Amino acid sequence: MTNVLLLSSDDLFADDLQEQIKLQNKDFVVLRSLDTGNAVDIIVVDENLSPLQNYSNLQVPIFWLTSSHSKEVDGSYHVFQKPIRLNLFLNTLFSAISRFENSAGGYLFFNDYELHPMNKEIINLRNGELIKLTEKEVAIIKYLYKAGQNIVSKNDLLQEVWGYSPDVSTHTIETHIYRLRQKVEHDDKSAQLILTSEGGYQLNM
Repeated sequence: MTNVLLLSSDDLFADDLQEQIKLQNKDFVVLRSLDTGNAVDIIVVDENLSPLQNYSNLQVPIFWLTSSHSKEVDGSYHVFQKPIRLNLFLNTLFSAISRFENSAGGYLFFNDYELHPMNKEIINLRNGELIKLTEKEVAIIKYLYKAGQNIVSKNDLLQEVWGYSPDVSTHTIETHIYRLRQKVEHDDKSAQLILTSEGGYQLNM
């Protein structure tokens, strides 16, 4: 799941783009504000708004949509020309996210942990311990991180991490969570990684 924060003063344009993205690729979830509590992977700013609009503090790639060849923008932003060719646009977003996650800016920080998604490792900043993770363990942590303070159900993890494989059950998820905790937490309460809530899980932020 890739959370795209779409900012535009043109509701018709934003509604249309959101619907097209939803139809084209279900991996993208378009957010129109940060009120949902979800983490953001990338920001898309329409030309009618300033690309700095109080979101520059978020450490994610930022795209600025513009229909003018003469527009100037800070070099830290990606510029995408209108009219949008959707396939090219989505592929460009994917590439930007991939490059970002492979950089120091793409590391995830929470509860004195530093996750390096591309390297499949997490560092306990309390003691400097580096723990290697499996691809599924990284996917679990990333999905919980994106959910923010929202509780993630076991069924959601099944769909997003395993894709509802017929060979996977909620017991598989419970086993992966248990092994991940044992690998990272070492029975240290202050280092608790994942919280079990009624109906699902939360990352200890």
